[in-house]
Amino acid sequence: MRLIAPILDWLKARFPDGRGTGLSVVALLALSGVAMTASSTARPELDLRVQAVMDATRGDLGPGGLEAMAARMNPAQLALAMRHDPGFQTVGHFGMTPGWETLSLGGKPTLEQGETGLEAHRLNAARPVSRGLLRPARPFSLGKIATADRNRALRCLTQAVYYEAALEPRPGQEAVAQVVLNRVRDPNFPNSVCGVVFQGAERVTGCQFSFTCDGALSQAPVGWAWKRAEDVARRALDGHVSERVGTATHYHADYVHPWWAPSLGKIDQIGAHIFYRWKGYPGESAAFSQAYAGREPVIDEARFSRPRLLVADATLDGELETAADGTVVGAAPRTVEINGQTRVVGAVSLGGRRQPTPEEIAEINRNLADFETEEAPAPRAAPAPVPGVVSLDVEEVGRPTR
Repeated sequence: MRLIAPILDWLKARFPDGRGTGLSVVALLALSGVAMTASSTARPELDLRVQAVMDATRGDLGPGGLEAMAARMNPAQLALAMRHDPGFQTVGHFGMTPGWETLSLGGKPTLEQGETGLEAHRLNAARPVSRGLLRPARPFSLGKIATADRNRALRCLTQAVYYEAALEPRPGQEAVAQVVLNRVRDPNFPNSVCGVVFQGAERVTGCQFSFTCDGALSQAPVGWAWKRAEDVARRALDGHVSERVGTATHYHADYVHPWWAPSLGKIDQIGAHIFYRWKGYPGESAAFSQAYAGREPVIDEARFSRPRLLVADATLDGELETAADGTVVGAAPRTVEINGQTRVVGAVSLGGRRQPTPEEIAEINRNLADFETEEAPAPRAAPAPVPGVVSLDVEEVGRPTR
């Protein structure tokens, strides 16, 4: 076998004990369709396949070359390769986020149905990115529209970037803006920027972007972060394309695993957000054929600044007042049991936390002041000498002072 023999000789010289790091060359060749027979006569296609392996790894059968080869494979191929690798005795990790074993529970759950927290981290990290699904998106243009409509489009897109990704790196913010504009041209979504951002916000559940229904809009934005988000939004409306996500139409934070994630193609992860596109033709560039409306709806931000709450206790129905837009008001806090867990319902909450009252803030400040002015405890008396024991002076080094 003209090409396999040099590879095996090189591998033996590199790894005298017969073990490599990652996939072995046997598994690599098996996965690449190379059938190793007892015959010493190599078939022409065998040489071609071995040459393809050499080209992909650039002659490096160490960790770098094997990782490069593994990156071209889907999960099924990787699993097959591991079964053919006699020296691979650990759990497969190819395609997983580095450090996935120690990812910590963080972030707040959303209204999406699915796993959250540590289990969501595990599921998200276990699914590799499909680089082959990336498709280019066309630059977006508002065209010749009225100034008022242009300003509305800029504000809605800025809100989406700010409230969804204010602390994300700039590429992450650009990717969020790209998702919004991709939806504008996707026949499955509204054909205006504000229509996409506030889709479903008029209902108690079903808002496409959580900040439009959880009360986040009632919080004034931070100046420098808003300007940063506005710059990203303006560039996107002027034709800037986020090449890393292309035709992505969905994303979610890495601490949740929504039910729809497995049905879409995973394109990339930027910061804390994972981006997806439709599978098949709906995710191809040509499928984004919907024309921009040229007009933007007027958004009643005062209405969407009030969180729409779900009241879990049906016995409270007679005591609640419901506004015309479905907002629950005047609900007294009450402890109820939901799915075996005790929770407080009826109190308006922003982002899962109740805002403290001025009286509570004053009480906290008084407690802090009392703590800071508290006198240091009196030093303890020296112990009585013990007969027959010699007392030694001890010098304490590095002891913190208050």
